[in-house]
Amino acid sequence: MSNDIFIQETKILEQSKELSSTGSPSANDYSELVSNYGKLLRTTRKIIKLSDKNEQRLNELKEEAQETNAQLEGMSAQLSKFLSPQLYNSIFSGSQETAARVSKRKKLTVFFSDLCGFTDFVENMESEDVTDLLNLYLETMTNIALKYGATIDKYIGDGIMLFFGDPESDGIKEDATKCIRMALEMIHELDNLSDQWIKYGLKDQLQMRIGIDTGFATVGNFGCESRLDYTAIGAAVNRASRLESAAENGSILISEDTYNLVKEDIEAVELAPIHLKGIGEYRARRVIRAIDSRSVNLKLGGRSFTMNLESMTDDQIEATRLSAEYLLEELKKG
Repeated sequence: MSNDIFIQETKILEQSKELSSTGSPSANDYSELVSNYGKLLRTTRKIIKLSDKNEQRLNELKEEAQETNAQLEGMSAQLSKFLSPQLYNSIFSGSQETAARVSKRKKLTVFFSDLCGFTDFVENMESEDVTDLLNLYLETMTNIALKYGATIDKYIGDGIMLFFGDPESDGIKEDATKCIRMALEMIHELDNLSDQWIKYGLKDQLQMRIGIDTGFATVGNFGCESRLDYTAIGAAVNRASRLESAAENGSILISEDTYNLVKEDIEAVELAPIHLKGIGEYRARRVIRAIDSRSVNLKLGGRSFTMNLESMTDDQIEATRLSAEYLLEELKKG
């Protein structure tokens, strides 16, 4: 069977040439030619009509596909707000099993934080103010966490659980170092939010407690067939949570396992053994600063401030120096 869609047209043209070459065509020949042409015209019209219908349907399908893509993009954007970027990317790249209850053992650096006294403070606040205040805090801390590549596990009220090491990792040592640098920046940035606390009626600076531990944990999808949660469980998670609970306001406690990984980059002081609920006596360290960072810790009255001199401009450093000199003169006056 020929694939030439113009076979009928070709035949009629050949027939017309033959009739022309024989001189004047007979009435029968002419009648047959007109009849064939009429059939061809009707067929062509049917083809054009069918083509128009197909084009219209294709346009409709194209519009439906565009609408569907827009809906999927909207749903994808909404879904991304409920997942850490690493998990979201691994799911949509196909590298993460999304619908299976699977897990694996990995060495993670786990982080827990809490806002000291936040629950008591918000008892007398309007719900809208509580929402604004908490969202301001969580958004600030989340942006810092994402900057360092942390996987955000969950928010627990004003508490945050996150970890380094899955689904992406820069290596156990680098993961631990980034986690502590992130924690230091969080505490520093919390100080910078103090001016915004005032409009909510907060007189004293809110402070964070942070606990960090490095160890093996089971990480993956946990739950039931209808509801899965990507999280980490294990001793490292428990220890980090207990260290956060034992930390003083405005401090970062880390385990010896974490310290051994970061001691070349982080300055931390050894503490007397502390009692951790469910664990017992435990040796921990309190983080002072990043060794290569020109940071200064100040305690003014009941408020603590951390200034990173590396991130300050010359004008800011000069303004700080003048303010410090003025403060010293006032303190000398008693």
